[in-house]
Amino acid sequence: PLREPSNQHSNGRFGSLRNPVRIFLVPLPLCLNLSFFLRMLTWLRLLSDWIWQDRLWFPAGLGWANLKDRDGQVFAKGRDLWVIFPIAVCFLIIRQIFERTVAVQLASLLRVREKPRVRAAPNTTLESYFCNASKFPSQSSVEELTKQSACSVRQVQRWFRRRRNQERPSQIKKFREACWRFTFYVLAFIAGLGALIDKPWFYDMEEMWNGFPTLPLLPSQYWYYMIELGFYISLLFSVATDVKRKDFKEQIVHHVATILLISFSWLVNYIRAGTLIMLVHDASDYLLESAKMFNYAGWRKTCNYIFILFAAVFILTRLVILPFWIIHTTWVYPLTLYPPFFGFYFFNGLLFVLQCLHIFWAGLILRMAIKFLPGNVCIPKPNHYRVVSWTEIEPSPEPYTTYVV
Repeated sequence: PLREPSNQHSNGRFGSLRNPVRIFLVPLPLCLNLSFFLRMLTWLRLLSDWIWQDRLWFPAGLGWANLKDRDGQVFAKGRDLWVIFPIAVCFLIIRQIFERTVAVQLASLLRVREKPRVRAAPNTTLESYFCNASKFPSQSSVEELTKQSACSVRQVQRWFRRRRNQERPSQIKKFREACWRFTFYVLAFIAGLGALIDKPWFYDMEEMWNGFPTLPLLPSQYWYYMIELGFYISLLFSVATDVKRKDFKEQIVHHVATILLISFSWLVNYIRAGTLIMLVHDASDYLLESAKMFNYAGWRKTCNYIFILFAAVFILTRLVILPFWIIHTTWVYPLTLYPPFFGFYFFNGLLFVLQCLHIFWAGLILRMAIKFLPGNVCIPKPNHYRVVSWTEIEPSPEPYTTYVV
């Protein structure tokens, strides 16, 4: 049984324990946290109102009110973008099924073979150094490891070389990933071309601003946007398990900038420009992935010819059409219609980031394409390295350097 509180407690600030006021006021920290939470919500609402004010994202006299559905016309809305996350999850599931069924069968049909690898002998000392210190020990570290492991310098170096080879992704894994991306990119390009081929802004890009921002949303545009966004989100979800490329950081920047660009163009109804930008990107990616597939299958000449075709299409679409037609129409032409505003600079700033990445990749592609010219495919080299992606280099057993995708 509870004891009666003493007088000094019963006459305190909150009264006795039997006083209901004391019972409800005891969790004072909870009340303070709730008050802080409500203030945070208020600040976030004010911040959201400031970020999405009309004058930032639209020309003077236009705003979000112009994008309300009316007269049977439907316009893009921010809440539509929530559907990209279920689509991304669906892509991840479909990818796992595709890579384990279709891609494996295609790899077998093209006779993709995995070269046998000699596994490193179990060694606790060397394994601990490999996992915790470095996969590429210095000469002084090798000499120290010889004393700890009772192995010769040659044996330690051979062990680390074999251990590194064990962690290299297999040819089958690379082929499966390339096959998945090839399938999506080629279908996306065909679908995008089908959605845009009969549109006036496909031929006259100034038409993308005709009637802005009250541009009705077409069903083909909706699905083109949602599927492309869902795919790029799925690539970010799977980046930790995919084969890591040498240009990993640049690739992440590209994916993030692309997602921001597509999402922003959807929010402020730059949809016509967005569909053209996505089509330009899809026009060359499937060629690169097909070149990788033939490379992993050992079809060197086919790989080289496709890569040269890819280089030509990449240069044409991303260094000619994108900057001199599309970006020109989004950067120069709008200034003849409206005064500049923040959304104008933000959209073109994202395009500028993408264009810088395109220039960076174009330099790498041209250097590799030159190697594919007659007489430059095989170049003697004592270190026996071969390029297996745009910039990824790994040891090769062949007595020459083969430049492939």
